[in-house]
Amino acid sequence: MSRSRAAVWALHGTLAVAVILTLLPLWWMLVASLSPAGAVDAEPLRLIPRALTAEHYEALLTRLPLARSLANSALVAGCVTVLSVLVNSMAGYAFAKLRFAGRDAILRVLLGALVVPSQVAMLPLFLLLKQMHLINGYGGVIVPAAASIFGIYLMRQYALSIPDSLLDAARIDGASELRIYRSVVLPLCRPILVTMAIFTFLGTWNDFLWPLIVLSDEDVQTLPVALANLFGEHVQDTELVMAGSVLAVLPVVVAFLCLQRHYIEGLTLGSVKG
Repeated sequence: MSRSRAAVWALHGTLAVAVILTLLPLWWMLVASLSPAGAVDAEPLRLIPRALTAEHYEALLTRLPLARSLANSALVAGCVTVLSVLVNSMAGYAFAKLRFAGRDAILRVLLGALVVPSQVAMLPLFLLLKQMHLINGYGGVIVPAAASIFGIYLMRQYALSIPDSLLDAARIDGASELRIYRSVVLPLCRPILVTMAIFTFLGTWNDFLWPLIVLSDEDVQTLPVALANLFGEHVQDTELVMAGSVLAVLPVVVAFLCLQRHYIEGLTLGSVKG
């Protein structure tokens, strides 16, 4: 066997081990969620259940208010994703292609704010939202996430690759800036928009700390907060908690599998064009 072939086999073997180690906790979580109550405590490392049962999922969706929390997470994540993609793409395009006073200075300030931990701004943001009467409602989670510095910068870097001649031609034809953004910029930026949407949806769906702070009413709590409460109330029922975790992971896995082609395309083009 040649040295190059041995290196390829070693690389594939390493990747296979990494995939197994990544999927093993997820598989155990699924097995635990389908196991009878107490089975995980009796055999904590069992990867194939002796018996299958859906009683834990039935309990989550009937006896416990987790179905409402699942719908809350879907609503919040969907609204944040749509608004974030719209606002970030507009701002990123403006910083990349439009000339206005203080553009570079504003961009430098925004980039400098990236080094500030988000936890530092939570208290003033909470007080601001309280004055706006958005606490303990969907708006308290959706409004602060409608724009992000990372999203604006990501979109700006990608929009820099759009030829100025294409935009100038549209302006000569009489197209307004909004028409140019809608008909020219958005189609060209589809890969990075999908990438941004995936990042935003995953981050919002899995966000725990901020919803925990602003959502105290059980009727509007998102799934991560509800799962934390579930673990506190049913600390001995590991199978029930694992069933809730499966419900939390499943939507984001499905979304990623459906959009992975656009996601990879966006990252690849961004690394080449950026």
